[in-house]
Amino acid sequence: MKAIEQQPMYLREVEANPQSSPYADLIHIATAAGREYWQIWHLFAFRPEVTSHLASFTEGVMRSPSSLSLGLRELIAAYTSWINECPFCWKAHSAVAAELLGSEERVRAVLDDLESAPLPEKDKALLRFAAKITKHLPEMSRKDVDDLHAQGWADEAVYFTILVVSLFNFYNRWVTTSGVHPVSEEAHRSHGKRLALSGYEPKHRLEGMQNALSGY
Repeated sequence: MKAIEQQPMYLREVEANPQSSPYADLIHIATAAGREYWQIWHLFAFRPEVTSHLASFTEGVMRSPSSLSLGLRELIAAYTSWINECPFCWKAHSAVAAELLGSEERVRAVLDDLESAPLPEKDKALLRFAAKITKHLPEMSRKDVDDLHAQGWADEAVYFTILVVSLFNFYNRWVTTSGVHPVSEEAHRSHGKRLALSGYEPKHRLEGMQNALSGY
């Protein structure tokens, strides 16, 4: 089957030279099956001796046991990416958040208008905190953390929120400047579902992709 054509990245040499790694295998499997895939895999596959550490760090930030749920972490990632106007990241992580939270409509409502979204005030406070870190970093103070404590969040949850926001401010810049493009809504939904199940370690993502395609 002919691989589906996707808009090329800005970094053509990076896109053309995936090195031996699980991410290179993901790219090969997807293109051989004629499926849209996330071009961020090229950024990981170009220098896997460097980016393998980033993949493991991302797994820790997004999946380690915490009082901050997996779904809320993905929602914070999507919301941070929305604020930064990074289409690939907000679409990708909206899909993961929707899968974990069980509602595409709720995730979309948060992006459209946080204040009117059907979300507990406690959770909205975390997202406002994420927005302030992203847009007004010099204005952050102890009061911002104290306000979250008043909403019932302990330091551990605040710590993970800061990690997620900081990580996705990095990802948004890495992805946008490298020319990683969004895929179709259907493909984002499909990849988001697999990521929700498999997590961020590339070996597990490869297994998830192989299992998914074996049913086609």
